[in-house]
Amino acid sequence: MKCRHCHTPLNHVFVDLGSAPPSNAYLTPEQLKQPEKWYPLRVLVCDQCWLVQTEDFAQADELFDAEYAYFSSFSNSWLAHAQRYVEDMVVRFALTERSHVAEIAANDGYLLQYVKAKGIPCTGVEPTASTATAARERGIHIIEDFFGVRLAEQMVQNGQQADLTAANNVLAHVPDINDFVAGFSRLLKPSGVATFEFPHLMQLVGQNQFDTIYHEHFSYLSLTSVATIFEANGLSVFDVEQLPTHGGSLRVYAQRGDSGRHAVSDRVTSILKLEESAGMKTREYYQGFQARAEKVKDDFLRYLLNARFEGRRVAAYGAAAKGNTLLNFAGIRPDLIEFVVDRNPAKQGKFLPGSRIPIVSEERLKTERPEDIVILPWNLTDEVIRQLDYARHWNVRFITAVPSLAVRS
Repeated sequence: MKCRHCHTPLNHVFVDLGSAPPSNAYLTPEQLKQPEKWYPLRVLVCDQCWLVQTEDFAQADELFDAEYAYFSSFSNSWLAHAQRYVEDMVVRFALTERSHVAEIAANDGYLLQYVKAKGIPCTGVEPTASTATAARERGIHIIEDFFGVRLAEQMVQNGQQADLTAANNVLAHVPDINDFVAGFSRLLKPSGVATFEFPHLMQLVGQNQFDTIYHEHFSYLSLTSVATIFEANGLSVFDVEQLPTHGGSLRVYAQRGDSGRHAVSDRVTSILKLEESAGMKTREYYQGFQARAEKVKDDFLRYLLNARFEGRRVAAYGAAAKGNTLLNFAGIRPDLIEFVVDRNPAKQGKFLPGSRIPIVSEERLKTERPEDIVILPWNLTDEVIRQLDYARHWNVRFITAVPSLAVRS
């Protein structure tokens, strides 16, 4: 395989998590009678541009299909994050009713609803029919398509050139990252700004967040690699912020390469130096991650087996993609975790891919009162514990496996 950005042959393995089905391919009861597609889940490192990337096996149209079940609006903390973003961007870039905002990967309208509420014209691009329908129900104009140069040029021809584009947690999801980024340089007005949020690779490595690796994530991103990719595709980074979301993310601000309107912030230089001093431009930085992932797997399995021997019933909360990576890497099945609770009705009544653990509503939790609850979306641990505070009445224990096994009572 060659690097999806610079086409250098890839020879260095970052981590090998065996094989797994697509993490958001939730199963219906009828599909339980059918075989699942499992793909190797191996991640490689480019020693030229330092892009960390999943080895190519699954295709994007298989991962983001009409039944895609990830809806952003079911996390209150993420909605609050989106609202703060809109408030900040409106002020910082003086957006008005004469501006146009475009969000790429608009999902269910979780962010553009706040843009629309301010009377600012907006357009969402969202390829999955399920979430696009939910966004339209909020009154948001959605283009149901994959983004790249072709669609960007079509949008410009249709008078949809953007003053601001938002792309939250999607840059890692695109197989052709060059075409995707080049689309923004076409879509932006000469004075326009593009923002991108993505989990920071430095946090993934430092906090052992191997469960954020799954087939929908084609790339794992540092500012070093992103700045290189942007420069090659007509964008220029001028600012960056560190965010707590998703276990530690970056928000990168970019302008057209021919603009230069915004001066480059000292924060850009600071983060680039931070990454270089950590060794992110060396092969050695990426070694040893496999052993750390395997320790989490072993500790988690040991906990579940001990709970079973002690007669403690175990359930999970949050049918999250990252949880599916953990469960399938560890070989977990319903004999060790009976069910998983999720607030999203689109997931309830289905089964987790691979592990085939049933997904149920929160009422099941209240009825059956398991002694232990594994929180799979560990980045939302505090939010989930607050939401499930009533479970303390039956002396429940809350468990997280990443970055290391932790038990809270």
